[in-house]
Amino acid sequence: MLRMQPMSRRVRNLALLGVLAVTPVLSGCITQNFQKGYVLPEGALEQVPVGASQEQVLIILGTPSTVATVSGEVFYYISQKAERTAFLPQKVVDQRVVAVYFDKNRRVERLANYGQQDGRVFDFVSRTTVSGGQDLSYLTYLFKIIGLQE
Repeated sequence: MLRMQPMSRRVRNLALLGVLAVTPVLSGCITQNFQKGYVLPEGALEQVPVGASQEQVLIILGTPSTVATVSGEVFYYISQKAERTAFLPQKVVDQRVVAVYFDKNRRVERLANYGQQDGRVFDFVSRTTVSGGQDLSYLTYLFKIIGLQE
């Protein structure tokens, strides 16, 4: 009976040593996800109809990241998702700018969900690439600020 105790202790120590040896390998495979800026709730854009007031937009989406007042008022909700695996540098996997455009009566005129697709600003709501005008220059500026475009 005395001989059994040291043997079980050895087995337990070997098992503990095995777990400790495997832990650094497993922790190197873990991917960390990072969310910066505005987190768009699931289905939130569908709750903002065209014609809704600014107050309704603020209740549904919350305070915007920034507001533009050039040629009409626009609320911008900016977000960025990144991930890092083990000791590799952090990599941006998604970047969005949700834009809510208002008319002169402060009613929603249109919604846009801009992101990056093939290196170009892309509206995921209308499925079009932005072309020309102040929106493009402003959105390009926003993407440069948060580090996606060079």
